[in-house]
Parts: sequence; structure tokens; C-alpha cells
Amino acid sequence: MKFPHFHFHLPHIFHPHQAKAMPETTMFHHKPEPLPPWKGGFAESNDAFLYPHPDLSSLRILDNMANVRRITRQQQIFWPEFSWETEPNNPDSRCFQRFAHDISSIGYDDTGRIWSIICPQQGACLHDLACFNVEVTVTGQRGWVNEEDPKKNNLAADMSVEGKVWFSPSSLEKSWVRPILHLFNRHGLPFPFNKENAIQIRTHKVCEPNQPIFPVLHGLSPRFEAPDFARHPQAWANAHIDVEIGHIISMNNHAVDEFNSKIIDLFNRSTGNMLLAGNVLSWNLWFLKPEGVNTQRWKDHAQEWRESIDAEHGPQSTKPFYANHEPLNIKHTWTDTWHEIIDIGTSIEALLLN
Repeated sequence: MKFPHFHFHLPHIFHPHQAKAMPETTMFHHKPEPLPPWKGGFAESNDAFLYPHPDLSSLRILDNMANVRRITRQQQIFWPEFSWETEPNNPDSRCFQRFAHDISSIGYDDTGRIWSIICPQQGACLHDLACFNVEVTVTGQRGWVNEEDPKKNNLAADMSVEGKVWFSPSSLEKSWVRPILHLFNRHGLPFPFNKENAIQIRTHKVCEPNQPIFPVLHGLSPRFEAPDFARHPQAWANAHIDVEIGHIISMNNHAVDEFNSKIIDLFNRSTGNMLLAGNVLSWNLWFLKPEGVNTQRWKDHAQEWRESIDAEHGPQSTKPFYANHEPLNIKHTWTDTWHEIIDIGTSIEALLLN
């Protein structure tokens, strides 16, 4: 099979107004459930849990969906404001991007114990070359919420996550993707066309590569000063996460690992190094006030976004901006990117056919 030679033409840019609306079936599009009386007390059940240095290590890390039945209340993370340095170790290169409103939430019971956290997801389109679905997948969590003190020490949690990236459905029809997909299918290899076969990226506590568990703490990230457009003083409460991006998880096949590495490299150079190994991805979480929970809707909501996120058809994030509100400037020409894509195809073909 000979990998085709492509004729480059300047692609158009995908705009949010071109996206089709998702059906409004999430729990955030329903009338809020009644809020049960607040009991509290879980945060105070162990002195080690408390600020200024909450230690939650005595709690078991919980599977994120195993205890949904215990959730009685939630705080929607309506403004998940992400930030990262587009040039590592250059503070002036830091950019800011709000992910979609309608996905993230923290679920807990009337005493304040956290039982589930739904993290942000979004789509990313690299001009007309390809669209990717990008998800922050929670693999475990533990912690507490205190509704009595929303502006100070409102929560403390630990969590572990993986980054997942896969091609959106329409991208599978791209002229450069189809031949590689056929090659992978012919050899019985996993191609990242859905979440199950997604490119997976490890994360860990900042500067501790052997510690996959990292804290979620009250207040804004101390690593930078968030600009006004990334602040939401009307929020009920806020918290922050700082996590270091690790390496791509191996699929135990050289050709697959090589392809996944090249795709993430292309993704990073085209989106400002969001998922670059060694970079620190931060997000400030801005919450809406507590509301009651319908646990079946919580399950349905989590399941919907685990399976249905689509770069072209899902809820939209903002564009990334620098602190001065200038749009992110990618110092990389699309002609170069197109040549890199051709190189990806030919190198993967050589690996599989040799």
C-alpha cells in the first residue's frame, strides 16, 4: 500500500458557530433538584483534613463512579479556567482558556464527603486538518466540601486523572487519516478513533513524577495571576488544581506508540503545548451555589460525556488568550504542519510494512 501524496491548500478555520447543538439532556438543563438540609461535619471528622495543610491520606482513593448513589448535592464548576505556558518556563507565554460550561461538577453528600468529580472536556480542531476530542478523565478521588465557608477553605480533595485524545468522527474521513486507519485495521492495531482506543497521557503531582495523586485546594492557583477575563467574582466559591503532564502511555506496539507520539506532538505544536510532557497544566475552578442531585441524571450526564463528546458537535470552550487578551499566536506555519502529516503517514507505513 503506497501512502498518497497530498496537494496542500490553505484550510479554513473551524468556528464555534459551525457546530451543531448537542441535545439538552444533561443534568444542567433540568430544573435543579431540591437541596436537602446541610449537615456538615466530615471535614472536621479528622484534624488532619483541615487547613492550612489538609492531609487526606487516611482516606481511600475512590473509583469516581462507584458511589454515585451516595451523592445528595453538587456544585457545578461553571467556569473551568485552564492555563498553561505555551513556551515552558516563560511566564510571558502563559495563556488562558475556559473549557465548556455544561460538563464539570463536584458531587458530595450532606456531611460534605466527596463521592464523584466530573472534569472538563472539550474539542480541538486544527484548522481543516483534523479535529480531536480531548478529555480529562478522573481515575480516582477523595476529599470534602464545607458549604458553611464558601469563600474560605470551602473544600480539599485529592484526585488522579489521565488526559485522553482521540480523533472526532469526521476526521476519520480526512484524506491523510483514512490510509493510516486502514493500515491499523489491516494489522489489527488500535487506532485512536474513540475513547476506548484514545491516546492516553499520564499526569502527576508537580515535580513528583512517581506521585499520580495531586491536591485540589481552595483559592486560585498561586503559580500565576489570573487576568480579569479569567476571574468570576460572582461565583459561589473557587478552587484550583496544578498538575504536571507526564508521558504517553505505551500501547505495547512500536508503530502505534510512534503514531500516537507524532499526533500528540502535532497537537501540542498546534495548540500551544497544552499536553507537553513536563509542562504544568493549571485550572481555576469557579463554582455555582450548591443544589440537589438526581443520581440517575448524574450517571446519565457522566455517561453522555464519556461517550458523546465531539469536537464539532459538543459544547464550546473559549479560544485561548494571553493575559493581555491577545489571542494565542502559534509560531508554526500550516504548510510545515501539512508536510509533517505526510511524514507521519509515510513513517507509519514503513514501520507496519517492513
